[in-house]
Amino acid sequence: MSPEPVAPERAVLDKAAHENFPVAPFFLPRAWRADLMAVYGFARLVDDIGDGDLAPGGGDAVLLGLDRSQAGDRLAMLDALEADLRRVYSDRAPGPRHPLMRRLGPTVRRCGLSPEPFERLIEANRQDQRVSRYESYADLLDYCELSANPVGRLVLGITGTTTPERVRRSDAICTALQIVEHIQDVAEDLRRDRIYLPAEDMKRFGVAETDLAAPAGGAQARALVAFEAERAHDLLNEGAPLVGSVHGRLKLLLAGFVAGGRAALQAVAAADHDVLPGPPKPSKLSLLRAVGATLRREG
Repeated sequence: MSPEPVAPERAVLDKAAHENFPVAPFFLPRAWRADLMAVYGFARLVDDIGDGDLAPGGGDAVLLGLDRSQAGDRLAMLDALEADLRRVYSDRAPGPRHPLMRRLGPTVRRCGLSPEPFERLIEANRQDQRVSRYESYADLLDYCELSANPVGRLVLGITGTTTPERVRRSDAICTALQIVEHIQDVAEDLRRDRIYLPAEDMKRFGVAETDLAAPAGGAQARALVAFEAERAHDLLNEGAPLVGSVHGRLKLLLAGFVAGGRAALQAVAAADHDVLPGPPKPSKLSLLRAVGATLRREG
């Protein structure tokens, strides 16, 4: 068993309880739960660095070998994290510096995980420092290839179920879930000076950036959100056969991911696609119903 984590490791791992989807549900085998939490710890740490959401005090910077004063330098922090990732894959002492990276090491070795998915997650957060707008849907898909799809590939790697077809289906699901999150978080993203709605689509629907700053969405903004939601819906349907390709508890986990996306889209639709007052969230009952429907449909 892993030792009891301490701050700032604990501060990162505690965020698992507030994610849209369960990170390591109780019904999974203990080894899978430990490995999923190790991967989550990395993914949450890299996102917190990229978003500037680390715990105050600069503790993570020190753990990564930087000065506390560099904690706000996101690119320097991402570079230091990537250097620590290389230590995970190195046989040389003394090994990784950050406790979350030390926690990741046994998972990487036990599951034979390649560094590429982790490197892509770091690169996605570097891109967030350079790019705050996306011209086309194709550009957004390229971003999702870095920011979302590696997570699904890591889940397949941890559970020993990787095949080319499953990777393709997983990529569709992960991209869909990323787009759903972007739809829900339009207002929050704008406060960070980021817009993930493709500029070409905004122009097509006559939506300006100032429209996204309004307290409520007008007809054009809601039509734009409905358009992007339909794209996410189609991607979820494309990826959903992944659920039927596996068995047992992994089937339930993957059904939960697909159902979570579908329930979130239903909540967006129930809000008449007005996401500007805040992210529409599905109820637990609607999520359970979506899980049941997904298992019946894809099982």
